[in-house]
Amino acid sequence: MKITNVRPLVMGTPWRNLTFVVVETDEGLSGVGEVRMVNNTDALLGYLAEAAPRYAIGKDPFDRELIVDNMRLHDYSRAGEVAMSGIALIEMACWDIIGKALNQPVYRLMGGAVRQKIKAYANGWYTVERTPEEFAKAARRVVERGYRAAKLDPFGAGFYELDRQERLKSIALVEAVRHEAGPDFDIFIEMHGRFNPATAIQLAQELEPFRPGWLEEPVPPENLKALKKVADAVHIPIATGERIHTRVECRELFELQACDIVQIDLSHFGGISEARKLAAWAEAYYMLMAPHNVCGPVATAANVHLAACTPNFKIQEHFNDFADAWVKGAVDHYPEVVDGYFSLPERPGLGLTLNEDFIQAHPRERVHFDLFSEGWQKRQAKD
Repeated sequence: MKITNVRPLVMGTPWRNLTFVVVETDEGLSGVGEVRMVNNTDALLGYLAEAAPRYAIGKDPFDRELIVDNMRLHDYSRAGEVAMSGIALIEMACWDIIGKALNQPVYRLMGGAVRQKIKAYANGWYTVERTPEEFAKAARRVVERGYRAAKLDPFGAGFYELDRQERLKSIALVEAVRHEAGPDFDIFIEMHGRFNPATAIQLAQELEPFRPGWLEEPVPPENLKALKKVADAVHIPIATGERIHTRVECRELFELQACDIVQIDLSHFGGISEARKLAAWAEAYYMLMAPHNVCGPVATAANVHLAACTPNFKIQEHFNDFADAWVKGAVDHYPEVVDGYFSLPERPGLGLTLNEDFIQAHPRERVHFDLFSEGWQKRQAKD
């Protein structure tokens, strides 16, 4: 079997463009991959235009490991977000083809299930005004949808520090969500790398009464000793990793033991196998995996397969019940969350097929999503 074509497709939403690929073979089987690039879709498409003919066309999709290694090493550059996202697209699609060829779900080809269902948490649900009343109403919708966990960034456009008024407002939003969702509901606090260590520590102390399940990316991701400073000073688990793109970048994070939960995004990390290798390494440090996922249906399905076969998996992020739920129409069989859990996939490969007519009916948007602008949580970014 040989890969004969790699076709990218871009579907737009008001705040994110979802890039899919269809990898076709000479035996008629095809596979799909997906990534959500933040503000760099053109860069990704440009990379694929060069890399796909060089490293994928003419190769056997069963040689997935060789394809990934060649893409990662043979351009003689340090692979970052763009390259590792392009690699992930093709790697996911190869796994999809392999599963279809063998008539098995992908997770069964990676060791089989270690759990019978996959816990999910909601994100993208607080597209409302930053008031306690509105956040409470939004949280009620999450609970009514059956989720037992959700994540929020209550900090507005904050950067490095917050003045007293903004700090109190942010804490009040979390308090409202905790009151509405109840004591047995998991609340995860997203900080989006906003703060210096002193501010992150102060906020963590003020948030402790609301028992958050983790603090995510409390400081910018480049300085892991700053992250370690926060981890050593707070009593809430630390989660990070969505802006880490290769295994080598995790070495210092693991050696410092600067976090408790690893949140790499498999669609920016080279794909399913790279994420599974990292999970095995993280397990040696007793760290849990909670992969970042702001994607649509295909990468969500890939995450479900990864979760199914990963012993140190904790919980899976999911946007598509609240932020642009219509993106589910891009596939024929969406992996739904029921009563807070994904079910184990049963169909071969990743378990879905793209609806290309639907994707074409939602063309790419010219958007710039800026997490440091006022009102970003409404997820209606426009250039």
